[in-house]
Amino acid sequence: MSVKIISRATWGATPWDRDPTSSGPAHVALSQRDEFFVHYDGANHITRTGYAIPRAIEAEHLANTWAGIGYNFVVSQAGEIFEGRGWDRQGAHCPGHNVTGIGVQIAIGGDQEPSEAALAACRALYDEACRKVGRTLAKKGHKDGIATQCPGAKLYAWVKAGMPAKGYEAAPNPGGSAIPGGSVARYKVTIGGLEYGYGAYGDHVTAVGRALVKKGFGKHYTSGPGPRWTDADTLNYADYQESLGYTGKAADGIPGEASLKKLLGTLPSKVTARPSAPAFPGRDKFGPGKSNVYVTRLGRALVAKGFGKHYTSGPGPRWTDADRENVEDFQRAQGWTGSDADGFPGPETWRRLFA
Repeated sequence: MSVKIISRATWGATPWDRDPTSSGPAHVALSQRDEFFVHYDGANHITRTGYAIPRAIEAEHLANTWAGIGYNFVVSQAGEIFEGRGWDRQGAHCPGHNVTGIGVQIAIGGDQEPSEAALAACRALYDEACRKVGRTLAKKGHKDGIATQCPGAKLYAWVKAGMPAKGYEAAPNPGGSAIPGGSVARYKVTIGGLEYGYGAYGDHVTAVGRALVKKGFGKHYTSGPGPRWTDADTLNYADYQESLGYTGKAADGIPGEASLKKLLGTLPSKVTARPSAPAFPGRDKFGPGKSNVYVTRLGRALVAKGFGKHYTSGPGPRWTDADRENVEDFQRAQGWTGSDADGFPGPETWRRLFA
């Protein structure tokens, strides 16, 4: 199935540069994409058709003070694919995943049944995304990134089943193995209990990137480095390995103990690395009427980050408006707007608070 995308200009999107001080959402390199998120519209059935679908979504998102439609693409029940933020702009569809994830809404809501045409179009779009990026993207529903009901039970089950589409033959796997002189190596290794290589995440990844830049091996970065390992890290590390005299598979851009120790002067481990954030306890621990140790922990983390101005006492175990207002301030400081800055912590808010 070929992928035909109806451009923003065709469906009548508001230009990104409507504000002379802004050129729209930030651009994202394809090498940074490793997830494909499926969304739905919400609780109610969608009856709009054609261009009215993306126009309605855009109007809602502009009202949220976003730059414009937050999804990268929108798929109608007729199988039309509308361009939102497209392939190369940062989305506004799932906090914490708007750079790494391509967000696609299938325009249904509630218990509405997705059409075969919509599923086939979304699957074709997924395969095209994998082809463009050069590797297999993780198939995810919105709820895999943040606590939400989206994309609804039916679409989520479809995603978890592998996104099958009737009468549609999936594109071949785009690969991802290390081929010196060919595709970029996309696998991970574990050294000292820490992961290095494509998709690895953490302060230790940032440390490697900064060390590469310091030694003059940072030409492939367009942003960063870190904290997520991308193709740019692999290419820069390969350049570094070659400077050490490595060749062939020994210079594939994935660290080994000897080259890593030479780069950093020591081998980091989980013992020496900064501890990760405590596990998110769940949204049900926060909100009016809630009183527990997690509310206290949240408040103390907010104060430590400089977001405690609404407290007149505490923070304590009982949830108050001051907790909500301080959480909202923190979320807005992350660049989130609208429902993404509602003052109630989710997994990504929690992770960033304790990072």
